[in-house]
Amino acid sequence: MRLDKVVLCPLLNRMDSELLQQVRVLDPVSEKDFLADVLIVDGLIKTVETKITDLPTDTKVRNCQGLILGPGLVDLYSHSGEPGHEERETWLSLLKAGAAGGFTRLAILPDTLPPLDNPSGLARLHQQQLWESETPLPHLYCWGSLTVSVQGQQMTELAELAAAGVVGFADGHPLSTLALMRRLLEYLQLLNKPVALVPCDPQLTDKGVMREGVNSIRLGLPGSPAIAESSAIASILEVVAAVGTPVHLMRISTNRGVELISEAKARGLPVSASTTWMHLLLNTEDLDSYNPSLHLEPPLGNPDDQIALIQGIKEGIIDAIAIDHTPYSYEEKTLPFAEAPPGAIGLELALPLLWYNLVETGECSALQLWRSLSTNPAICLHQTPATIIPNQPAELVLFNPQQVWQVDRYQLKSLSANTPYLGKQITGCVVKTWC
Repeated sequence: MRLDKVVLCPLLNRMDSELLQQVRVLDPVSEKDFLADVLIVDGLIKTVETKITDLPTDTKVRNCQGLILGPGLVDLYSHSGEPGHEERETWLSLLKAGAAGGFTRLAILPDTLPPLDNPSGLARLHQQQLWESETPLPHLYCWGSLTVSVQGQQMTELAELAAAGVVGFADGHPLSTLALMRRLLEYLQLLNKPVALVPCDPQLTDKGVMREGVNSIRLGLPGSPAIAESSAIASILEVVAAVGTPVHLMRISTNRGVELISEAKARGLPVSASTTWMHLLLNTEDLDSYNPSLHLEPPLGNPDDQIALIQGIKEGIIDAIAIDHTPYSYEEKTLPFAEAPPGAIGLELALPLLWYNLVETGECSALQLWRSLSTNPAICLHQTPATIIPNQPAELVLFNPQQVWQVDRYQLKSLSANTPYLGKQITGCVVKTWC
């Protein structure tokens, strides 16, 4: 027998075992919220019981009273700086930020430089997922581009992108014409991949930088009317009704948008929808500071929009909460509100802020929030959601809802710090993520 085999055999038999004692388990798949001991062995959920006493040798025991264990979070769509703007974010820093925020799966939009709109670009992405890291990293997926060229008038090689392993198809910006949308949906029906569309009519936004209303007049900022979104949703729904291809509607931000989606689902149309985390927490009344990190796309809604979005999450009209993590460098974002590029980071901040503002206040239940951040986004991506039952992979996040910490640019895993919460103390912190 070779010497290296003699030396390595004991190492191969050693188990990595951890017991989470009396942790609050949230499992949206089984609709359960309960206290239990959870034993994790070699990356698998071994046992979930009221009390576990029979433990493997050298098991690490963690007292988890007051902590929450849930399935890993899933982000439907975010942005990477790499390739083209690595000073904003690299794939590695994006994944580290995701893990720090409790995410085990991340899907990025293809609007990089050059865009990820061909199999060769995607091959480079897949090769890069062999990173060495001190901690496990989330799985990174990529949406394939629907269109090519600056005008977005031409379809990409959709079948080739599907074969190359894209998670679905999305541009991350509105399509140029309804005729193009119809052709795309007819073709994509054969590929059985998720299709995500941005409902917005650029002609109606008219360079608005905040949602039109009393507050846009008061602040003297150009307003973008709600009908820019609602008219586009109505048009998309008519095309979906005619073609029959399932569609995911991204970045819903208005009261009327929620109503239209509710009506469409009642009619049996194959649609799902998501809003972004900041649209659930803030509205136009929070723009008095003119903080450029509050310049988003779509813009923050009026107070009635925010109320409708939260209600939409509670009722299941809005299926998922997306992070839409959009990193920019300090120089790019430090401009007057109307001139700054829209977008903010959020992977490390979304869970604690949503929990504190929605669950702790009683706006929604813990299971409702976790379902919209984990189970439903996975379903929207045509993936099997993670669950907390024995003999399943440990795709989990351990969360302390009471831990207070300060958002500091040097502690953030993201390379960018464009967030209105920079320098502020927030309550809630991810303790550990099992990817």
